[in-house]
Amino acid sequence: MTHTPEQLARVRIDAMLEAAGWAVQDKKHLNPSAALGVAVREYDTDAGPADYILFVDRVPVGVVEAKKPEEAEKFTVHEAQAEGYASAKLRWTIGQHKLPFCYLSTGEITKHWDLRDPKPRAREVFSFHRPETLQEWLKEDGSLRERLTKFPALDTDHLRECQINAITNLEKSFALNKPRALVQMATGSGKTFTAITSAYRLLKPPVRAKRILFLVDTRNLGKQAEQEFQSYTPNDDKRKFTELYTVQRLTSSFVDSGAQVCISTIQRMYSILQGQALDETAEEQTGIDVERVLGKQPPAPVAYNASIPPEFFDLIIIDECHRSIYNLWRQVLEYFDAFLVGLTATPDNRTYAFFNENVVSEYTHEQAVADGVNVGYDEYLIETKVTQKGAVIAAKQQFDKRDRLTRKRRWEQSDEDLSYTGTELDRSVVNPSQIRTVIKAFKTALETEIFPQRTEVPKTLIFAKSDSHADDIIGIVREEFGEGNDFCKKVTYKSEDNPDTVLANFRNSYNPRIAVTVDMIATGTDVKPLECLLFMRDVKSRNYFEQMKGRGTRTFDKDSLQKVSRSATTNKTHFVLVDAVGVTKSCKTDSRPLERKPGVSLKDLMMQVVMGKRDEDTLTSLANRLTRLEKQISPKEKEEFKTKAGGRSIQRVVGALLDANDPDTAAASGKAAEQLVKEATAVFDDGGFREYVENVRKSYEQIIDTVNRDEVVHAGFDTQAKEKAQEVLQSFRDFTAAKRDELDALRIYYSQPYRRKDVTFQMVQEVAAALQQPPYNLTTDRVWAAYERALDLKTEASGQRLLTDLIALIRFELGLDNELRPYSDTVKKNFQDWVFRKQAGNIKFSEAQMEWLRMVRDQIITSLRLERDDLELGTMGQQGGLARMYQLFGDGMEAIIEELNESLAA
Repeated sequence: MTHTPEQLARVRIDAMLEAAGWAVQDKKHLNPSAALGVAVREYDTDAGPADYILFVDRVPVGVVEAKKPEEAEKFTVHEAQAEGYASAKLRWTIGQHKLPFCYLSTGEITKHWDLRDPKPRAREVFSFHRPETLQEWLKEDGSLRERLTKFPALDTDHLRECQINAITNLEKSFALNKPRALVQMATGSGKTFTAITSAYRLLKPPVRAKRILFLVDTRNLGKQAEQEFQSYTPNDDKRKFTELYTVQRLTSSFVDSGAQVCISTIQRMYSILQGQALDETAEEQTGIDVERVLGKQPPAPVAYNASIPPEFFDLIIIDECHRSIYNLWRQVLEYFDAFLVGLTATPDNRTYAFFNENVVSEYTHEQAVADGVNVGYDEYLIETKVTQKGAVIAAKQQFDKRDRLTRKRRWEQSDEDLSYTGTELDRSVVNPSQIRTVIKAFKTALETEIFPQRTEVPKTLIFAKSDSHADDIIGIVREEFGEGNDFCKKVTYKSEDNPDTVLANFRNSYNPRIAVTVDMIATGTDVKPLECLLFMRDVKSRNYFEQMKGRGTRTFDKDSLQKVSRSATTNKTHFVLVDAVGVTKSCKTDSRPLERKPGVSLKDLMMQVVMGKRDEDTLTSLANRLTRLEKQISPKEKEEFKTKAGGRSIQRVVGALLDANDPDTAAASGKAAEQLVKEATAVFDDGGFREYVENVRKSYEQIIDTVNRDEVVHAGFDTQAKEKAQEVLQSFRDFTAAKRDELDALRIYYSQPYRRKDVTFQMVQEVAAALQQPPYNLTTDRVWAAYERALDLKTEASGQRLLTDLIALIRFELGLDNELRPYSDTVKKNFQDWVFRKQAGNIKFSEAQMEWLRMVRDQIITSLRLERDDLELGTMGQQGGLARMYQLFGDGMEAIIEELNESLAA
């Protein structure tokens, strides 16, 4: 039987209604008791027969206007027709009012709007709402969109300015019924806390949203989000969020319909909608990496799921949304009839487009640093000869080959020179000397330039290229630092240790000091004590690089930092990005996702092309697989590919596949699109070529180059570090000028430097505290390092940087001292001069007296002056205190104390 387009639309609409729980009936067979929801075709109204009238428990509640598929472009014209039926008088009904729920549908595209909304606006929905849903909506006090205009005033206690702005603007967006909103906030500025605050305000009266989905794309981020919900306490209630509302983190296919918040990876939600079991490894990789996530079968599109209908959630919060809005995962987001709120620190143009350019918060890293919400960073470069230029293993040299997976070795001798580039390191070639040279240079830099005052290695994260590379790095780190297994650990999904345990220890315990990762904590995961990021892999994606840098931006107070880094003397002030591969210099792009056929094997993709399937998605996915292959194979294998491909390199084959469906390329070449496709795919007709491509990717051997010894070409702070240092110094100058009349210590040094002995330790503490506040966000360490870099100074540090060194900085900046040197050095020099003067005056101190005088000197170094009460504290107290000093110096004790306080003060 042949159906007209309109009949086909009705067939599809009937099926959609039935799937959503409606009993679809003809008017003459009307049986209102057949189900809770009954959809009656061609129901009579005084405006003519309506395509469908929806009844819930015998009460008319809505209308469906059916249209042919080709009429979808005229939906806006047909909206008035649907509303006319909703307002019309229905035959046989008693006391009927306007029907609130309107639908327009072709069976392929369906739009819905609620006439109870303040400004009813049609929106596309995946399918019809269930009868139970409409019945529940009618029982509520107004529609959700009406209630979204009634948010109470925001209690701003414990909220940062950026969070207040984000929440306020987001609620304005809800009130305007904008379906999508983007929250851009710098890493570390509290995106998740902001989202939870918004979720709380949505769930409580007067809005009373029913259910919220918090979507992440890795299991690790899901656990982190769950912990934040568990620890969140709202301003207006002393109970935790999880005591007020049920929060469920999905770890199986069971979704608790009584939970107000569900936390799920987007991978798991996809599998739930599909009714399929989820491979546990699927949640370990980010959602973008769909090929490894979904296995061998091509993924089916999302279909209607009665247990999780489209209206199940009122709001979806999408964490790291720049990774979750493409390809397969976009289906999950567009399945639900819910407001979408994206959270990201690094949006790109596609992110802005997906969220309809409705940016409710723009809070950059630079703003966060200025506000003291984030810490800034310095760049330190390590350049080695092999990293830059690669090397050559001469013919007849013996070398090892190692299986990447088993790490089993065998030796080999080549008849010709083997050359490799820096980009091939740690993939097809491993040069242990290159890794060792970088690690040695990093260790030296830590001790002399990066954190010279620290007695332990600051918490450091190293980014490796692969698990194999990570293992090589870990062995060399432990050896070069002379430490054991606990010192350096791998934090990847494939590590033998429980990665969650290692990550928790990295955050909260003394060891490990150094963690090596490939991707597990490259994005999203918080490790506040991190103070060094060492890049031993390059990154081409601008967004991914910014996310990786974001691991170091978290602020951390002194007490918390000292729990894991004992020699830290201040709050976390900055982090250092150590670039050992040129990652800060390499070109970054906002690359488009090429994978369109996730899960289809490379072999099957090639066969699909041979058998004539040459649509854009297939060719683009094939190009993506070949691009990955190019990064895995050796130069020799690339030449073999070129030979078998008739002289075309992998890049040329990939380029032709990508250009095949590009109309601009066709226009420029003067060829028909079909001809471009034919030329691009001809190479795959050769069975020998396909077999080579399929087999070469299975090679897992690496060359181990123990012949070429690496050496450091350059190690030092980036040239831009001087510019950053000048910015720090300018900020310090602005601070001293702005606070000169406000802070006692500055007032004295500015106008009465002869009164330096009157400066107390408390005054210096006040200066230090004010210096750490926005917009300055500076510490003694940071300013001192800036002077060294900006002026090429090399100052000698006397152990850890002391708070009293702030005096040296102030005096140097004001021109009271001609050179910058630690306060302790100045006091020691003044002490030495004082002793010489005394001896020149025929006053000879005994060794016992000198030992006591040195203790007084050390007290003045740390506290500026000695008070009588200080004699009973610390080392002097243990050595006998006031009584002992009086025994040594007699009645001259008071004069000695006063002289030292005055003479040693700097």
